[in-house]
Amino acid sequence: MMNSFLIGLQFLTRIFVVKQTVWTEKSFGESVKFFPAVGAVLGICCAGIVGVLNFFTSGNLPLLTGTIGFASLILLTGGIHCDGLMDSVDGLFSGREREKILAIMKDSRAGSFGVVSMILIAALDISALSELAKFSTATICAGIFSAPIIGRLMMVATIGKFPYARPEGMGKAFAQFTTGKTIIFAAIQATIFLALLNFVDVKFFVTASVATLGALFVTWRFANFSTEKIGGVTGDIYGAVTTLSETCVLIIFACGTLL
Repeated sequence: MMNSFLIGLQFLTRIFVVKQTVWTEKSFGESVKFFPAVGAVLGICCAGIVGVLNFFTSGNLPLLTGTIGFASLILLTGGIHCDGLMDSVDGLFSGREREKILAIMKDSRAGSFGVVSMILIAALDISALSELAKFSTATICAGIFSAPIIGRLMMVATIGKFPYARPEGMGKAFAQFTTGKTIIFAAIQATIFLALLNFVDVKFFVTASVATLGALFVTWRFANFSTEKIGGVTGDIYGAVTTLSETCVLIIFACGTLL
């Protein structure tokens, strides 16, 4: 189990505990169940960064704190999910037939649609984090802790519930070894991590629960759209739903400060 977690951590982040050099398809696929735990590691790291910054600036530099919070998520993941979002948007909104869409998504170059989508995501994330920073240090920490966990839970749900669109690919190993039990295990895992928010303030757990439902709606709509266009999902779609879900979570946390 630990080996599967470390493989997931190494694949989804730039955090290395033990360098994994030999990956079997089975161990690679089985790492999916630990994706929310990987999200928790990311959340703790990012919460620590923005928490310290916001505390020492007394919340007087919310835009800077929000920007650094967004940058920390990108840097710790190597931007892998952002790349998936841009490739997905470039392909799905190209207006082409299935095979051409898949070819566009496989192209490493970013198109105009992809760049615009990433700019919008960056603006939304930074704005939401800035609002959380203005409210309190605990609030921005709770938001940026929850977002990676929920985002990776949505990735597991997409892997398990939607067909893989390509005959082969890195994401196919995920799909082959992901079952209903995997999703349940990941959901329980995410719930346990998010329940830790109760020790800070019960309203944070309530907000995280609402944010999970919002992220699930966004994920289902986007994955369904992909399935209509190309007959399923790909590794890029996995990254896209993760990024979109994180943004959804941060926006809902920001809106929660108004209540």
